Amino acid sequence: MSAGEAGGDALVLAVPSKGRLQENAAAFFARAGLSVVQERGARDYRGALEGLGGVEVAFLSASEIVGQLAGGAIHLGVTGEDLVRESIAAADAKVELLTPLGFGNADVVVAVPQAWIDVRTMADLEDVAVHFRARHGRRIRVATKYVNLTRRFFAGHGIADYRIVESLGATEGAPATGAAELIVDITTTGATLASNALKRLADGLILRSEANLVASLQARWTDRARQAAQTILGRIAAEEEARTSREVRALMPTGIDGLFDEARSRFGAHPPFGRTDDAAGTPLTLHCAREKAADLADWLVAGGAQCVTVGALDYVFSAQNRLYERLARRLAPASLAPVPT
Repeated sequence: MSAGEAGGDALVLAVPSKGRLQENAAAFFARAGLSVVQERGARDYRGALEGLGGVEVAFLSASEIVGQLAGGAIHLGVTGEDLVRESIAAADAKVELLTPLGFGNADVVVAVPQAWIDVRTMADLEDVAVHFRARHGRRIRVATKYVNLTRRFFAGHGIADYRIVESLGATEGAPATGAAELIVDITTTGATLASNALKRLADGLILRSEANLVASLQARWTDRARQAAQTILGRIAAEEEARTSREVRALMPTGIDGLFDEARSRFGAHPPFGRTDDAAGTPLTLHCAREKAADLADWLVAGGAQCVTVGALDYVFSAQNRLYERLARRLAPASLAPVPT
């Protein structure tokens, strides 16, 4: 089903169809108040976002989602950046990675046998490749599922004397079976590499990947689809801002000119509703990054506050919908105006 066929002009959102990725995607949308529902049960490959019209949810594999995004058959999809960068040529011209989602983390790395004691960097690998061909009369072999990422990365390091062996199974086992001399694969903790007597090169990180919310620039973005995207992205941005921020409240002494500017300069803090003064002092409300909240509170106490409270937030909605504006900038560069409601 193409984006144009899905409910006429509805927005089509694709999420992973099974496993931990599906669970994490559902949890991500639920945190933003967007519950994914499958009306006919877990085997239904079409769903919806509860309480939000104009949206159809498609359940696909992560690799299928990438293909559908590239072809414009869906508007938004949840998939890994590694798959996007590997599978879509000139990806930045065809899709927009709107925001990382905090799960599906994995590094795409170059790994060689631990027995290669003197090989620590890509420059060392270049030397090995040259000597390997001179000694064995053939190119060094690299086992990987990430053919395009590997070629681009190796080219960037000036390495051309190698041959890719496409991996269909457990890539990390290729050197032990003699199928290849080294590998390019994903890793999270490095434990699997170590158990197969492999080590990652110091500068062999090709991509630090995680699941992303990705928008297709090839899809047919009708007014209805844009309006749905504005709602979805507004709620996601509000949840993300709340999750990464803290609200800090204090009653400060009067005469605190310059405090707001200094709080912004030191802690990146800002008053969400402006400032108000009264006879007892200045009720102060600031928002700042979660990791800076304690330092900001200490600074306010040192500045005369008798009590400072720090609270978590559920949502922070803003007239500036940064995620939708990022998408709109790619779809209609001449205007960032909200979709008419």
